[in-house]
Amino acid sequence: MELIITKDIDEMSREFATWMSDLIQLTLKKKKSFSLVLSGGTTPQKLFQLLATKKYRKKIEWDRIQIFWGDERVVDFSDNRNNAKMAFDNFLSIVPVKKDQVHIIDTTKTPDTAAEEYEKLLRQFFPGTGETFDLVILGLGDNAHTLSLFPGYEVVLEKKHWVRAFYLEEQKMYRVTLTAPVINAARNIVFLVSGPAKAPALQHVLEDTYDPWRNPAQVIRPERGRLFWWVDEAAAQNLTNTNMSFSTI
Repeated sequence: MELIITKDIDEMSREFATWMSDLIQLTLKKKKSFSLVLSGGTTPQKLFQLLATKKYRKKIEWDRIQIFWGDERVVDFSDNRNNAKMAFDNFLSIVPVKKDQVHIIDTTKTPDTAAEEYEKLLRQFFPGTGETFDLVILGLGDNAHTLSLFPGYEVVLEKKHWVRAFYLEEQKMYRVTLTAPVINAARNIVFLVSGPAKAPALQHVLEDTYDPWRNPAQVIRPERGRLFWWVDEAAAQNLTNTNMSFSTI
């Protein structure tokens, strides 16, 4: 695991956008396509807006990027709470990516059907290779959740299925989420964490004893890939150890 601390969310977004575009270029020298998992939430919005600028529209070979989502609220695409809508509003409607390269979780279906169809899609895309995505972008909630893996829900401990649907009682809505098995098989996993409200959760995830039932983000442990935490100073303020390069959670 590697911890990168930046001054603020603006610096984090700029530095990560450069790092990400360099990773894409290096990967595409060896592979035909690059598979990218997007996160919802507010933190990645600045990153998405950067990716829509002329610099990154030119630097990234968008016609070779396959785009997926880590989780989705089961609401209509027109609903502002929809993660796919946020990504389209901020950059996917601007960059030259083709429709058949963008793999949205279909919230017009029942939650279980949407989850089953997305899992089928992923297993066809990654047929027994032992590796999944080239890059997964994740966020961290102030209750230490990531994806739709919330404290106290059995989906956090899923070992078999790659995608699950469940009802989140706190929000009175269904969610569809990727699970630890498919994420942990990725080549690169990055958490983007910003702001003082995330400081307690970040400290719990990185420094507390392993207990994903309380701190679900701890369940993200790459099998063979790399794990990065990109955080700003406000989010990192509670950490007692900021020298975590290549250490193990």
